[in-house]
Amino acid sequence: MTRATGRGASSAAPRSVDVARLAGVSQKTVSRVFNDEPYVSADVRRRVVEAAEQLGYRRNNAARALASGRSRSIGVVTLGTALYGPASLLMGVERVVRDTGYALRVVNTVEGDPAGVAGAVDSLLDQGVDGIVISEPIDETGPEGDVALRVDVPVLVLGAPPGLTAPTVLTAGDGADVMARTATEHLLNLGHATVHHLAGPQRWYAARDRLEGWQATLTAHGRELPPVVEGDWSAASGYRAGLELAADGAPTAVFAANDDMAIGLIHALTEAGLRVPQDVSVVGFDDIPVAAHITPPLTTVRQPFDTVAQEGLKRLVHAIENPDADPLPASDPPVDLVVRASTAPPADRTTPARARRTASRTDKGAPAPRPTNGGPSSRP
Repeated sequence: MTRATGRGASSAAPRSVDVARLAGVSQKTVSRVFNDEPYVSADVRRRVVEAAEQLGYRRNNAARALASGRSRSIGVVTLGTALYGPASLLMGVERVVRDTGYALRVVNTVEGDPAGVAGAVDSLLDQGVDGIVISEPIDETGPEGDVALRVDVPVLVLGAPPGLTAPTVLTAGDGADVMARTATEHLLNLGHATVHHLAGPQRWYAARDRLEGWQATLTAHGRELPPVVEGDWSAASGYRAGLELAADGAPTAVFAANDDMAIGLIHALTEAGLRVPQDVSVVGFDDIPVAAHITPPLTTVRQPFDTVAQEGLKRLVHAIENPDADPLPASDPPVDLVVRASTAPPADRTTPARARRTASRTDKGAPAPRPTNGGPSSRP
């Protein structure tokens, strides 16, 4: 096809009837294509899409909203933060919503505001959204208990939900405990007697899930539960935790609740003269882009942000457009342990830690031994 020219293309915005004429189909077929309805052949769908692109046709969502009683918009409640996990999940939601043809309305909450979620939901309902995504990672429960939300549109909750009532409540992205079990099992399977945990702040649902997964795994294997060290998700808090663990004699294995803390932990352990993974194995969580490029590259659990967003939004849109139908079934999130060089079987611990650290520092500065017994000479 070629781009349409002439009076109709330049003097007015193209209409669905223009797309139908160019594609050689009925106006009803154009509507069915853009509503993603079934029983449209791949060839017809392709012709309609190409015609729309060539004409510069855009659906009139305002008119469709008036006709259908829906605004074709989805609201998102999310914590206003640049932390990798929440920010990546929001980006995944934005990409998926754009592909569904719905508009996206985002309201950020502020950490420490118990009424933040309720106020954000009210704001979105006032804007007439068709559905709501709640991606609120922090427990803001006040002294009076959960905030009861009454919502009259379908709701998708990413993680642990606040107390709410809605026609349909869907959940996605709530498998962090299973991923934490996988990380802990990896270290136990390497032969470590137990695994220490560098936890995230316990007001965060995800931090609790990861701690519970770690704890359940050690308990199931009958292993010692070491004291938990709590950080704040930052590399600086991981560094402080690493200094504390090194001063206490150093564990052989640590599971950190996110990669940033794991990186800070490795920094502190290295400064204390401990080698990763020869002396201490470290596993992180998230698989941030830099995790593969630190020294040593970090073993970590990759979070399936895009998969969670795609499946969750698919189920939410189905609930919006089919209010009388049963919800689409959920599937378990994938667990992807990325094994790199920061984990290994435990070294022989018969030598005291302080002596090993001293020997390590001495070895680094000592000259290489001269070959003996007829070994190869260092001279060419």
